[in-house]
Amino acid sequence: MRTTLNIDDGILKRASQLTGVSEKTALVRMGLESLVARKSAQRLGALGGTEKQARPIPRRRSAS
Repeated sequence: MRTTLNIDDGILKRASQLTGVSEKTALVRMGLESLVARKSAQRLGALGGTEKQARPIPRRRSAS
């Protein structure tokens, strides 16, 4: 999908320096993937083990 974006040249240059990636499309894709992973982890952490209906997970080994 093609999209037109207005991205600050300074942040684009900084991202390129930090990652070693010069292709703009790859930088944007990496940034979006990072954002999704970060927000997903935050949402998972926010649950904080609050699933009251969860059953204990069976283990193959004894806890020793």
